[in-house]
Amino acid sequence: MTAEQPRHPALAATDPELAALVRAEEQLQADTLRLIPSENYVSQAVLEASGTVLQNKYSEGYPGRRYYEGQQNIDLVETLAIERARSLFGVDHANVQPYSGSPANLAVYLAFAEPGDTVMGMALPMGGHLTHGWGVSATGRWFRGVQYGVRQDDGRIDFDQVRELAMKERPKVIFCGGTALPRTIDFAAFGEIAQESGAVLVADVAHIAGLIAGGAHPSPVPYADVISTTTHKTLRGPRGAMLMCREEHAKAVDKAVFPGLQGGPHNQTTAAIAVALKEAALPSFRTYAESVVANAKALAEALLARGFDLVSGGTDNHLILMDLTPKEVPGKVAAKALDRAGIVVNYNTVPYDPRKPFDPSGVRIGTPSLTSRGLGVEHMAQVAEWIDRGVAAAAKGDEEALAAIRAEVAELMAAYPAPGLTV
Repeated sequence: MTAEQPRHPALAATDPELAALVRAEEQLQADTLRLIPSENYVSQAVLEASGTVLQNKYSEGYPGRRYYEGQQNIDLVETLAIERARSLFGVDHANVQPYSGSPANLAVYLAFAEPGDTVMGMALPMGGHLTHGWGVSATGRWFRGVQYGVRQDDGRIDFDQVRELAMKERPKVIFCGGTALPRTIDFAAFGEIAQESGAVLVADVAHIAGLIAGGAHPSPVPYADVISTTTHKTLRGPRGAMLMCREEHAKAVDKAVFPGLQGGPHNQTTAAIAVALKEAALPSFRTYAESVVANAKALAEALLARGFDLVSGGTDNHLILMDLTPKEVPGKVAAKALDRAGIVVNYNTVPYDPRKPFDPSGVRIGTPSLTSRGLGVEHMAQVAEWIDRGVAAAAKGDEEALAAIRAEVAELMAAYPAPGLTV
C-alpha cells in the first residue's frame, strides 16, 4: 500500500497517530524473524472476521438462551465455532466464549474447586503457567497450590514423583501442560495419576493446540476431563480461548464461564475462532503442523552443533528452551541483543535457574511464525547461525555485528511474505 492508499483508510483519517503505530507494527512483523513460540501470523480471513460488525452486538448467555434479543445471526456464528471445535478435536462439548487463556483456566477452578482447595500443576520455573496454582497468581492465592517439576539431569517429568505428590496431597484439580515444555506431554500417564488420586485432569494445551489439531502431537481427549486452550499460538486464530470437556462436565463448565466469570462474549472473536478452526481442518494445516515440528527439530540440532545447551537436550514440538550459562551471556542480555538483530525471542527461566525470573539464564524460541511464512528445514542452519552470531555479539557488545545480522534477516524475510501482511 502507498501513502495515498492506506491499508486502514478510516483509521488513518480519524486517528493518524494510531494508524502510524499499526503501520509500524506491520512493518516490524514483516521485517523480523519472529521466534517467540506463543506468537504466530493469522490469515487475512481471520483478520477480517476479527473486525466485522459482530463487534456491535451484546450476547450474554448461550445460543438459544440469550438475555438479549436480536441474536439470530450471533447464535449461528457461535454454534458454527462450537461444532467446528467439537469436530476438529473430537470432544463432546466446547465453550468458545472465554476471553483468553487465563480466564479460561480460572473458570476451571470455579467449576471444580472451592477456595482453599488443593490444586496441582507444574511449577512456573520448571515450565508451567502462572494459572496452574503458582503463588503470585490468583489461582495460587485463592487455592492451595502444590507443584511438580522436572528432573535436573534430563529436564523430563518424573511421573513417579508426580504420582507420589498427587497421592499425598489429593488435589481437586491437576493441570498438565505449560509454557516452556519442549517435550511431548504424556497425557495417558497424567490420566492414570488423576484417576488414582481422584482429581479432575485439565490439559492446558494452549501452546500445542495447533499441533494436536494437525496430528503432530498426541491428543489429550481420551484422558483429560477438561481441555483448556488459547486460540492463537500454533492454532493460528485470534486472541481468544476455548474450554472443551466431556459431556458430564458441560453444564459446570458453561456455568463457570457465564455467568460465573464473564458477561457477553466477544462475538467478533468468536467469528474469527470459527474461521481459524475451519482452516485448521484443512489438509494444508496438517502439513503446517508437521512442518512446525520438523523445523524445530532441525533448529535444535543446528543449535546443538554450535554448542548451545538445550533443556532436555532438544525438542519434540514447536519450542526450544536454551540455557545460555555456558555461553556466559544472561538470557535477558541475549534476548535484547537478538531483538536489535531482528530476531525476536523472549528471555526465560530454565529449570533450577540460579538467576532471578526477570534476569534469567535462558531464552525461549519456537518455530510457529517462521513456518507460517514458508521457511523450511533448509533454513534452520542459517537461523542457528544468526542466533549464534547474535549471542556472541551480545557478549562483546558488538552493535555492528547485530546490525549486519538484521540486514541479512530482513533480506530473507522479504523473500517469504507473512500471511495477513501487505508490507
